[in-house]
Amino acid sequence: MRALPYVFDFWAMEHQLPPVGNWRSWVILGGRGAGKTRAGAEWVRTMVEGSRPRDPGRASRIGLIGETMEQAREVMVFGESGILACSPPDRRPDWLASRQMLVWPNGAEARLYSAFDPERLRGPQFDAVWADELAKWPKAKSTWETLQFALRLGKYPQACITTTPKNVEILKALLARDSTVMTHAPTEANRANLADSFLEEVQAQFAGSRQGRQELEGVMLPDIEGALWTTAGLEASRARTVPELDRIVVAVDPPAGAGASSDACGIVVAGIVAQGPVQDWRVYVLEDASVQGASPNGWAAAAIAAMDRHGADRMVAEVNQGGAMVETIVRSINPTVSYRGVHATRGKSARAEPVAALYEQGRVRHVGNLGALEDEMCQMTAQGFDGQGSPDRVDALVWALTDLFIEPAKSWRAPRVRTLDV
Repeated sequence: MRALPYVFDFWAMEHQLPPVGNWRSWVILGGRGAGKTRAGAEWVRTMVEGSRPRDPGRASRIGLIGETMEQAREVMVFGESGILACSPPDRRPDWLASRQMLVWPNGAEARLYSAFDPERLRGPQFDAVWADELAKWPKAKSTWETLQFALRLGKYPQACITTTPKNVEILKALLARDSTVMTHAPTEANRANLADSFLEEVQAQFAGSRQGRQELEGVMLPDIEGALWTTAGLEASRARTVPELDRIVVAVDPPAGAGASSDACGIVVAGIVAQGPVQDWRVYVLEDASVQGASPNGWAAAAIAAMDRHGADRMVAEVNQGGAMVETIVRSINPTVSYRGVHATRGKSARAEPVAALYEQGRVRHVGNLGALEDEMCQMTAQGFDGQGSPDRVDALVWALTDLFIEPAKSWRAPRVRTLDV
């Protein structure tokens, strides 16, 4: 009974237990607070501990690599889920501060290293490695490659990598290797060990956003080479507050058909602050209200409801697919709606490029949960859409920003300044 709290196999969640098989690298991808650190610490225990406190384990020379020495020490060793906290009293290692290392009763040793200093990994050799937050390492490629030459002791040296996913080359390359296995869990999986207030706060701020999918759901979000938008660029466009807007539109990209197998109906709400010269204008994307599989009356009702929620001034709808029928459907639900039909004369990518330029100039801000829209945006390239199906949400976004910013900017003229001859 005294031993039970330290029997991790009894308490662990599925993603915290190493997969079976002869793998070399085990990558644990998870959201913030998903239990990755505890899994890494417990894996180190399984490698170094024997049946009795002084019996040898599978590994005796461990490398502990963090982003910095401080993070390796405070998280991997002394953290609430670190090695010392997880170890039973009769098997707890001693901390030798002067040498930055742990020593177990059976003689096993674990040394700490920083990803900022990959050259320090040229001399040591290990039979097991725990690498924490690999996706954040500043010199990830050189550190990881140097580490591979040091991981050479024992019959089958292995590495455990615990990280929140980020779209970095070293992590993508590692996951693509046949010798790598992976487990995954969102933050929500570890709810029992997290404060309710923490979950409420982060869900309120990030749920549904692209950042939330990465930081909370533990999903690695790819950026397509040559994409018009990137994850980093969209994260930089976040806005927590919205000023008073001069104009709001709801843009609609109707699907060609109806039913569950049809494309989604893109519905995007955006507003603009258009005071002063064009260079001072700012657009705020307020909501992605797109619907999947709705009937014509269904998506029209959803678009009108979005107008009512945001007090929109106009609905802008692409009419390539339905022509005058689109307006007829909308007005059958609300005859007084302010409506404008637009017709696409260029391809989707050509229409999207001027809008992408507004993002590059810092003139567009995203508000709230726009994860599905942002996923489509990051798959849109100058050559076309590199995702599944049609980019209906992006189409609606493009029409909204074209109506709010691009077309009015073409007709805007700076005030004339009169000069007087004296």
